[in-house]
Amino acid sequence: MAQRLRLVGIMLMVFGLVFLIGSGVAFKMYQDGRHSLQSFSEVQGVELSYNEDGQLVDRGTTEEADAIMTMLEDEWGYPVSGMEMDADDPLVNTASEYMFQMATVVHHVINGTTEVTLTEDQLVDAEGNALTELQVGDETLQVPDPVPAEGWTVEYPNGGKYWNDFDRTNPADAAARGDIWTGTVHGLVGELGVGTVTASALKLALGLTALIAGLGVINILTGAGLFWAAGAARRDDRPVADADDRRVLADQTA
Repeated sequence: MAQRLRLVGIMLMVFGLVFLIGSGVAFKMYQDGRHSLQSFSEVQGVELSYNEDGQLVDRGTTEEADAIMTMLEDEWGYPVSGMEMDADDPLVNTASEYMFQMATVVHHVINGTTEVTLTEDQLVDAEGNALTELQVGDETLQVPDPVPAEGWTVEYPNGGKYWNDFDRTNPADAAARGDIWTGTVHGLVGELGVGTVTASALKLALGLTALIAGLGVINILTGAGLFWAAGAARRDDRPVADADDRRVLADQTA
């Protein structure tokens, strides 16, 4: 039994060593990924803004930054980590910072005002009939008659609309959607989303690396303990001569 326990202990220590080697390889891959993300962030050079008190600001005010943070945490439900928002390191290179920057872009896009110019052939309803009124945001505007040859320009309040919130049967909505949600905006949101996913994946990779290393240490300690216990038991299990045997042995050697 002792020999079997010693073999099990050796096997556990070998498995533990394999786990430790695997964790070392995984940590090297994590370091490479983190270095790549850091380099990507440095090349872009996007930084968050903080005031002298270390508070986030946007366009010079903490109120704007608070509104963006509220949208990010309450509307989008993203768990912002305070440890990842560092006033001493404003470079956008963590998951929370990427998400805040994405929320900043979206916040200004959906809460601004856009000028749209509508031509006469656009100012028609679904059946092609000329419109006399046009709903623009919360206002109903009278369509000029005749419509200017260069088109009718109106101020369109974005009103917090995301891409799918626009009514394309409304000429103002149909024209404004492409002007508000431009290819640049979609590209920025997509790029920042990739940064967020990459940073989150790196955190997960680090956690798995630590878990693998922990399993390796546990296996090595458990195996070493079994090996030591089995060796001690083997020595203790040796038969000890009783008093009569010792007397006989003494008489034979006298």
